[in-house]
Amino acid sequence: MKLISWNVNGIRACLNKGFSEFFNNEQADIFCIQETKCQPDQIDLEFDGYKSYWNSAEKKGYSGTAIFTKQEPISVKYGIGIEEHDKEGRVITLEFEKFYMVTIYTPNAKRELERLDYRMIWEDEIRKYLLDLNKTKPVIMCGDLNVAHEKIDLKNPKSNRGNAGFTDEERGKMTELLETGFIDSFRYLYPDKTDSYSWWSYMGRAREKNIGWRIDYFITSNDIKEKIKEAKIYPEIYGSDHCPVGLEIEI
Repeated sequence: MKLISWNVNGIRACLNKGFSEFFNNEQADIFCIQETKCQPDQIDLEFDGYKSYWNSAEKKGYSGTAIFTKQEPISVKYGIGIEEHDKEGRVITLEFEKFYMVTIYTPNAKRELERLDYRMIWEDEIRKYLLDLNKTKPVIMCGDLNVAHEKIDLKNPKSNRGNAGFTDEERGKMTELLETGFIDSFRYLYPDKTDSYSWWSYMGRAREKNIGWRIDYFITSNDIKEKIKEAKIYPEIYGSDHCPVGLEIEI
């Protein structure tokens, strides 16, 4: 099974920058996107052979997630059942026979860390949500998690320590999640691989110089880690300030 996740930073803009070509070339079984930045009535995007599920934020032009899947799910859930979190359209869960597929667009702590306190609450609630799902069947979660977990996951860890996405608090919450029964699929296969990033600033030719961060993930339940065949990053694919990431798993 081939899975792809991509923060498109506005799906309507990304459609003009090669999104459909990449989508059609890859033929993923499940394709998740984050930061769609649109309402349902602002886009009509369908692909032959795929069902699509969209969760938009109440605020126009902000946040939002979507999933395209070849196999129809048993059930679909939008959000995690907590209004404070769900109004921004950040989570979609598809239930399949053997696993749950969850796509997440984690809130950014923002400059001056003005949203860090909210982020901490979010992290605790998301962890509880994933653990509850994991009691029933394995979980595959993907998305822009807005954190570089370890120093190896960004080009300049020393100068960025304490900045949004690389605070001790955010990194600690990722550690906490992984310690409760989940794994980072990329680091599971490539524990020491450097210069592997999924996001680059638009400033200072950062992408050209590969001065980036790895903040897009596929996280799986520990008990299916042996089924992982490949974890990929697609830095050659443009169209957003993020590039797609992928997972190949036999499940």
